Amino acid sequence: MWKLYKWDGNYIQGELISKHSSEDAALKKAAKTISYTFADKVKRNKETLIWLDDKEHSPVGVIVKKTRG
Repeated sequence: MWKLYKWDGNYIQGELISKHSSEDAALKKAAKTISYTFADKVKRNKETLIWLDDKEHSPVGVIVKKTRG
């Protein structure tokens, strides 16, 4: 499950915008709701993060997918 979060002024992972079953759907929703310019994909232990940044490279949101196992 891919979850799209928007920066709420305090936290990057502050406001949950939507949940999606595919990465492409989450990126399309992010393009409509969050005005971002750069996207960086990072894989950690059991989660995948896509950091969404604006023109000045300051974070405006994140897409998170946690995997089982």
